[in-house]
Amino acid sequence: MRLFMESLISNNWNKLVQVITGNCLTGISIAWWKWTHNAHHIACNSLDYDPDLQHIPVFAVSSRLFNSVTSSFYGRKLEFDYMARILISYQHWTFYPIMCLARVNLYIQTLLLLFSKRKVQDRTLNIMGIIVFWTWFPLLVSWLPNWSHKVMFVLTSFVVTSIQHVQFCLNHFSANVYVGPPNGNDWFEKQTNGTLDISCSPWMDWFFGGLQFQLEHHLFPRLPRCHLRQVAPLVKDLCNKHNLPYKSLSFWEANELTIRTLKMAAMEARDVNNSGVSKNLFWEAVTIHG
Repeated sequence: MRLFMESLISNNWNKLVQVITGNCLTGISIAWWKWTHNAHHIACNSLDYDPDLQHIPVFAVSSRLFNSVTSSFYGRKLEFDYMARILISYQHWTFYPIMCLARVNLYIQTLLLLFSKRKVQDRTLNIMGIIVFWTWFPLLVSWLPNWSHKVMFVLTSFVVTSIQHVQFCLNHFSANVYVGPPNGNDWFEKQTNGTLDISCSPWMDWFFGGLQFQLEHHLFPRLPRCHLRQVAPLVKDLCNKHNLPYKSLSFWEANELTIRTLKMAAMEARDVNNSGVSKNLFWEAVTIHG
């Protein structure tokens, strides 16, 4: 009974800390985060099962998404229509600007989940936390002296958090992808093929916050991030032993590879219409408007 009570208190304390740091301070529901992040870990880099790769109509990391695949996570078709083709055709240019405003999408996704018909654990607590955020944050902005200060403050807060959004993309956008459900027999291989580590000195760990050891995090998701650097050599040796990839690049190299991946998909999008027939967008524009 004593162990049960201690576990219950610990779970409730953890839940409270999560809601305060997530919902109350950032405006992003911890329920939404668990829902999407757990699915991402289970089906890492599956185009139709991993929500972290399902960004159509804005981004597509693979031409296989041009077939309008059905998202098993969202339960709807990811339409590769005319507008998606236009946006994706320039995604290697729009990537960083969109990352600066990516936090807005998380606000929207939070509200869509909390007020949906889906079963949401601790829905009321999560909604209360979101109300706290949308009370203090607008109030804080309202105290600024004029509209230019208010706009710059909000934009700056978005740009600062964009660093984290970019890091999430670096870890997976340029890694191997696949279509279909995950197979329990090749789970380890899927994790090593679908993740990318960022190599950095220990004194830069504060900047990456553990995201630089993405493979280690995927293999040991409950391991505190302060221990990820310690297990990294063991994971690397294990991958070498079983002839599995252990991809680790510098922050600059990872950005280059991500942009190169986006550009490759963008170029393919320019040559594919909704029927799968090759067609150049420039030629199409001239034909329509000429």
